[in-house]
Amino acid sequence: MRTIDTVSGSRNTSPSIDTDRPPEPSARSLRNMASVFSKIIAGEIPGRFVWEDDEFVGFLTIAPVTPGHTLVVPRKEIDQWQDVDPDTFARLTGTAQKIGRAVRAAWDAPRAGLLIAGLEVPHLHVHVFPAFTMGDFDISGADPNPSAESLDEAQAKIKQALRDLGHGANVPD
Repeated sequence: MRTIDTVSGSRNTSPSIDTDRPPEPSARSLRNMASVFSKIIAGEIPGRFVWEDDEFVGFLTIAPVTPGHTLVVPRKEIDQWQDVDPDTFARLTGTAQKIGRAVRAAWDAPRAGLLIAGLEVPHLHVHVFPAFTMGDFDISGADPNPSAESLDEAQAKIKQALRDLGHGANVPD
């Protein structure tokens, strides 16, 4: 909500407080919690991995915008992309680029999409997905209930494409 102070004429551009929503956890509390991604990386929660190296992993999201939607995640918990050192960020995007080539090839997509949102999980991650239209960049349109079979098929296609592109050493069994 935007308001204008009728006495001074100045604009208040701060959003109004929505009292129907619970308060957001503080940044401090988020930093002290192991993220769901750390639990996936540690094997505490199952994940459909397509990439593994010493620094990063790639696994399918459980809510894809298109089939093959993969998250590229540092093993180290880093909350926001602005906080990562430039060399690590360059390596992260380099890994995302390799996975992007694979998803583009696997689905014969005209583009590979790349997004950094960071609002739902306090652990840096890059979304990589086959992109066919601008609508594919709208994460709110993600499929909240993909079938296990479709995710398994997507995982197999990406892993094969990564092998075909010469990245077999980073493709988990």
